[in-house]
Amino acid sequence: MAPVGGFAVTGAGSDFKGKITVSVLITCIVAASSGLIFGYDIGISGGVTTMVPFLQKFFPSILRKAAEAKTNMYCMYDSQVLTSFTSSLYIAGLAASLVASRLTTTLGRKNTMVLGGCTFLVGAAINGGAANVAMLILGRILLGFGVGFTNQATPVYLSEVAPPRWRGAFNTGFQFFIGIGVVAANCINYGTAKHSWGWRLSLGLAIVPAAIMTTGALLISDTPSSLVERGKLAQAKKSLAKVRGKDTDVEPELADLIKSCEIAKTANQEPFVTIFERQYRPHLVMAVAIPFFQQVTGINIIAFYAPVLFQSVGFGSDSALIASIILGVVNLGSILVSTFVVDRYGRRFLFILGGIQMFVCQVAVACVLEATTGVSGTKHISKGYAILVLVLMCTYAAGFGWSWGPLSWLIPSEIFPMKIRPTGQSISVAVNFATTFVLSQTFLTMLCHFKFGTFLFYAGWIAVMTIFVAFFLPETKGIPLDSMYTVWEQHWYWRRFVQRQPSQNSYDGK
Repeated sequence: MAPVGGFAVTGAGSDFKGKITVSVLITCIVAASSGLIFGYDIGISGGVTTMVPFLQKFFPSILRKAAEAKTNMYCMYDSQVLTSFTSSLYIAGLAASLVASRLTTTLGRKNTMVLGGCTFLVGAAINGGAANVAMLILGRILLGFGVGFTNQATPVYLSEVAPPRWRGAFNTGFQFFIGIGVVAANCINYGTAKHSWGWRLSLGLAIVPAAIMTTGALLISDTPSSLVERGKLAQAKKSLAKVRGKDTDVEPELADLIKSCEIAKTANQEPFVTIFERQYRPHLVMAVAIPFFQQVTGINIIAFYAPVLFQSVGFGSDSALIASIILGVVNLGSILVSTFVVDRYGRRFLFILGGIQMFVCQVAVACVLEATTGVSGTKHISKGYAILVLVLMCTYAAGFGWSWGPLSWLIPSEIFPMKIRPTGQSISVAVNFATTFVLSQTFLTMLCHFKFGTFLFYAGWIAVMTIFVAFFLPETKGIPLDSMYTVWEQHWYWRRFVQRQPSQNSYDGK
C-alpha cells in the first residue's frame, strides 16, 4: 500500500488491474448494445417529422406553414405540437431515471436493462400502429421510460465490469451503439420516406433494436458489485471469475467488494441524502455539469432535427436525409477514435480538444448562414454553401464523437463510490433528459427567432464547458473505482471538500 494524499490506498488500485478476456469483451458488447434504442430514437424522430404522409395525418398545419414559408426559411417547422412529439420522450425519461436508481440497487443493473428494453418495445409497437396524436405521445412516453432505465443502468454496468485500465474504451461502447442506432434510423428513414406507410415502418422498426438488446441482456450475468450489494455472494464470485478469467484469483477482489459494500451499508442513510454531503460535492457537481454541458453542445438537437435543418438550409428532401446519414456515419467513426485513445491520452485531453473543434465549427456555421441567407433568412442558400454547412457540421460531429459524446456517459459512471453510484448516475441521466427536453422543445422556435444566432448560442456554451473542464475536471483514466477518491484529494480546488479527517475511515467504502 502506498500513501496518497496522506491516506493509504488499498484495493484494486494495485492488486486488481484485471485483463481483457473474451468473456468481458462479449459481456460489455452485449451490455453496450442498450445504446441502440436511444440512438434509434434520436435518428428516427427528425426524419419521420419531415415525411409528408406523417405530417398530413398528425400535423397538417406544418405543411400549410411550409407552403407559406418563403419569407423565412428558418421558421418552416416551428410548431410546439410537433416538438412535443419529440420532447415528450425526455420528460418520461427524466421520471424513469430517478426511479431507476432504486431499481438498479434492488433488482440489479442487468434486470433494469431488461425492463427498459421491454418497455421500449411496447412503446415502439404503439407508435408504429398510432391512429392519433394521443397514441403517438403514449408511445413516446413508454419509449422514454425504456431509455431512462437503460441509460441509467448500462454505463454503471460497463464501468463495474470493465478492467480499470481499459474502462474508458469499454464504456465508449455505449455511445458507439447509440451512433449505430442513429445511422440505422437515418438509413431506414431514407428508404421509407417515399411510401405513404413509411413513417409507420420507421417508428415500428424500433422493436428490432429493443428485441436485440433485451435478448442480449437476458444472456449476460449481472455485475459482481451489484450481486454483492444484493447479498448474492456465490453468483458474484462466479460472475467475477467469468469476466476476469478462469486462471485469475478473484478472492482478493471479491473480498474488497464485500468490504466496500458492508461499510456502505453501515452508513444506513438514504443515498439521495448522502450524495448532498460536503465530501461528495465535487461528484455531485460533475453529475450535473457534465450531462448539462453535453446537451448544450447542441448535438442531440442537431441529430433530432438534422433532416429539418438541412432542408432549411437548401437541401431537398432526399438530400437532407442523405446528409443526415453522412453526419451519423462521421459521428460513428469518431467514436471509434475515442475508444482507442481515451485510455491512452485521458479524458481531459479529449474533452478540451473536442470542445475547441466544436466551438470553431459552430461559429463557422453561423458565419456561413449569416453571409448567405441574410439576417432575415430570406435569401436562398446555394448548393455549394449548403455542402460547406454539411462539411462543418460533420467536423463538429466528429469533435463531439471522440470527446463529449462517450465521455459524458463515462465520467458520471466512474466517479462515485459504490453506495451512491446508482443515485449519482440517476441524477446525471435526469439532468441529461431535463436539458434535452428544454432544448428539443425550444430548438425550432429558437431557429425561427435567432436564425443563424442559434449556432452562436451553442458555441458560447461550448466555450464555457471547455474552460470548466480545463480547471475543474481531474483526470480519472486508469484509476480503479474504489480508489477514485484520490483524484479529488489531489485536485487544487476539490480537495478542500473531500480531505478526510483521521477518524473518517468510511469515505468511499474505505
